[in-house]
Amino acid sequence: MNTMGAAGVWEEATAKIAGFMFTCIMFNQLFPDFLRRYLESLKDKFVLYFFPNVEITFHEYSGSKHKISEAYSLIETYLSSKSPTHSNRIVGELVRKRESVVLTMDASEEIVDVFDGVEVKWFLKVNLPSSKTISWGPCDMEKKSYVLSFPCKDRKVVTRTYLDYVMGEGREIAVRNRQQRIYTNNPSDNWWDYKKNLWSHAVFKHPTTFKSLALDPKFKEEIIDDLATFSKGKEYYEKAGKAWKRGYLLHGPPGTGKSTMIAAIANLLSYDVYDLELSAVLSNATLKRLVNKIPCNSILVIEDIDCSSRITNHRERNTPNQGEEKKEKILETVTLSGLLNCIDGLFSANDGGRLMVFTTNHVEAIDSALLRRGRMDKHIEMPFCGFEAFKVLAKNYLGIEEHELFGKIEGLLKESSVTPADVAENLIARRGEGEDCGDDCLKKLIEVLEKSIQQVLDKKGEGKGKGKGEEIESDPSCMSS
Repeated sequence: MNTMGAAGVWEEATAKIAGFMFTCIMFNQLFPDFLRRYLESLKDKFVLYFFPNVEITFHEYSGSKHKISEAYSLIETYLSSKSPTHSNRIVGELVRKRESVVLTMDASEEIVDVFDGVEVKWFLKVNLPSSKTISWGPCDMEKKSYVLSFPCKDRKVVTRTYLDYVMGEGREIAVRNRQQRIYTNNPSDNWWDYKKNLWSHAVFKHPTTFKSLALDPKFKEEIIDDLATFSKGKEYYEKAGKAWKRGYLLHGPPGTGKSTMIAAIANLLSYDVYDLELSAVLSNATLKRLVNKIPCNSILVIEDIDCSSRITNHRERNTPNQGEEKKEKILETVTLSGLLNCIDGLFSANDGGRLMVFTTNHVEAIDSALLRRGRMDKHIEMPFCGFEAFKVLAKNYLGIEEHELFGKIEGLLKESSVTPADVAENLIARRGEGEDCGDDCLKKLIEVLEKSIQQVLDKKGEGKGKGKGEEIESDPSCMSS
């Protein structure tokens, strides 16, 4: 009986489905187009009556639970530019480059936005975890999401135009207000901290710009033009079939402004700085992971590359020894080939737009494989302080653009080899000691320049009297404040 009953129900259902399909076919064949369109409009009105609004949810975390969704970040940035005047609860943060308070809406509040006559509403939704939930990270503590609500009739405008507008505006606002950062790699011998975060960062607030940089104006313009060409050259590099990256080598004696030049480059391009300390990296694989985390439009900095190209490190690991743990020393190295692969191999082409800056005091000590174009494309020799660089320093430190002592200083600078750092130290030494401090500083600088030139002449005179087997000591920096 039960079997026969089930079979009867199945036959009846099959007959109804067949009848429905036949009705649909006959409807399409017999009913004219205008009647079908009318019935479809009735259906749309029916849906609008019972479901007048559409909601789109943008979750804070998507895909990888430890990475914030790009869409969520851009929406948050866009909404920060909208004044939440109708909200009773407002969140204020001091996080932007301009150092002013940014107001955003709190949970369960709303912001009304109008685009091309279409009114939409944004809500911030926060779901707190259950008290029984074990928290393993920030994404397990609470789940945030932005909810966009709009009339169903405006679906096309919102999905095809408005959302693209929000993302574009969010990117532009982020660029204008973004706070620059300087990153350094965490030591990889501390496994837990290293595994949690490869890079640690701080706010980058270095005041140096190319305008205040003590260099010849023509030299500065050449570097600025090269940087501008690179930063805007994504399409050109793709067309040429070349990875969008560029390497700079800054070389010269200590005090010539290599680190200051890096700060000026970062401020010109508004790039974050990733200062890679190779002595804290244990292996080539670790080096690749670090470089892979550096995003587009950033500066990778390796200072004193002549000292860092051959590095060995010891680390310890626990190995079982008849039921007991025994510490064993392991030798791992960052090799020259591993470094070359990171800056010029197939791996280096990932996430283009990266500027790599290397510094050294002794360019002759660098392996020729590192020096070639494609790795260090532009070699910039940081010169000793010339007269044009001195005028920049005098304006920066003393507010003086012309002075009767400038002529004498120009002549002395041509005869001496002093760095901008040495000159700056003497210009700033007596700053703030009265209205005539500028004159005093310039006179003090002249005295020190004359003394340094005389010391060089004295050493040359001593060298003439030495035997062939005796060496002349290299000139140390004899500048003092």
